[in-house]
Amino acid sequence: MNFPTPLANGLRTDHPVPGLPFVDDSHLDLDNPEAIEAVGREVGHGMWGRYDEQGEGWLAFTTDPYRHDLGWAVRHHPDHGRTVLVYTDADAASVHMEWWNDTLLWRAGGYWWDGTTWYRPNQIWNGATEEYEHRRVSGAITVTADDRIDGTTDPARGTVVKISNFDAQAPLQGRWQDHLALWAQHRAKRVKGLPLDRCVITLSAPELAPDELVGVPEMAEAGGVAASTLRAYISRGEGDVPLPQASPGGRNAWSLPVVKDWAEQRHRSPESVAQTLADQDSEIPLSLGEGEVMRRFSASFFSRLWGNPDRRKKWALRHRTEESVRQVSDQLAWDVAKSLDKIIPAEALTVTIQHAVLDELAFGKGNRTKTTRNADDEVSFYGIGAQVATMLDWLVRHHPARAQRTIDSIVGSAERRLDIPREVTARSLRTALSLDSKLDKDVRNEFLDKVLGPRR
Repeated sequence: MNFPTPLANGLRTDHPVPGLPFVDDSHLDLDNPEAIEAVGREVGHGMWGRYDEQGEGWLAFTTDPYRHDLGWAVRHHPDHGRTVLVYTDADAASVHMEWWNDTLLWRAGGYWWDGTTWYRPNQIWNGATEEYEHRRVSGAITVTADDRIDGTTDPARGTVVKISNFDAQAPLQGRWQDHLALWAQHRAKRVKGLPLDRCVITLSAPELAPDELVGVPEMAEAGGVAASTLRAYISRGEGDVPLPQASPGGRNAWSLPVVKDWAEQRHRSPESVAQTLADQDSEIPLSLGEGEVMRRFSASFFSRLWGNPDRRKKWALRHRTEESVRQVSDQLAWDVAKSLDKIIPAEALTVTIQHAVLDELAFGKGNRTKTTRNADDEVSFYGIGAQVATMLDWLVRHHPARAQRTIDSIVGSAERRLDIPREVTARSLRTALSLDSKLDKDVRNEFLDKVLGPRR
């Protein structure tokens, strides 16, 4: 998971990003999120701003009023102070959305801090919880501004840049600690602001030691790709390659745990899962199930087209009439239609649909928002999700007799297990199929009247 890269620190930030210059932010009212939003919304064309409350804190961003190519992102936390960063104008809006989680700070190529604990970059997506797994950094130590300012730092050698003069491409001059010392000197003149020993700069951890970082060859090997492929991923922004933790001598370097997480995510990706079940005997990309279907019908079709001498004569030019081809295609289509049970296990699907409908009814009974009541405040029907109704409709259209038995079982089970009256379940099924069935209305109603009895 990658995110926008900041260009500079605001002078009134509580948590400076190492290596970035400090830019004067005095033209912004950083104590008022509405005022920050108003800068981008009211000053000029091509600008934008927004603020949102988040718990007891808030987030805000705005286009800079003097430099429309730049934007400011501000996050205020009641306990952990304020972060003020300069981004490109487009990225300021993006980082605003990235802040909608527990993350307070990002450092070292995506390592993040929630106010208490440091975590590795988010890479492992958990489909069950629909969020990234949070993996703690072993032996992490929080480094503060107080740790970086000592007798060797000199604020006289530091600088604060005006936004109008800021050049994002210009390398930072001098030692960053001297710029940090000047930032601290400005803080001393203000009443507000965290003490220096609570101003987080970065983290230190064994896995981030220079001799523990690995380069492109090692990372490519872990991910099961060639080094050239990994470099192509990086240059094109593909492959979900995490940001490097450092770039000594201009060469990207990653911590080994980050590399392992990246490799694990690749191993668990949909593409990797599909490859596990790929049909190795097929010349075209197919899953094992697709390969089985293809071979089954290939053998069947070949037998019909070539195995019967009378039918084989239709390959002769004089027999290639529209009617002759139509007869052959109808026979092949009949083979497919009568092989549905070999493609989709009907009995297993029937039980699945039955349990799915009962689950929808149980959920509806326990959730009033999915319940429709009549004028006497009696339950009229329970809502059934479109996907479940679509599968029930498929069963009705392809296996009507089996569908009848399934509906009977649903109605009976709902009454015995869920204490739902038969007429309520019947109306629920009728309503669901009226919304999501492909059947003609009259055909559908006739089928349901026969299965459920006439509507009352």
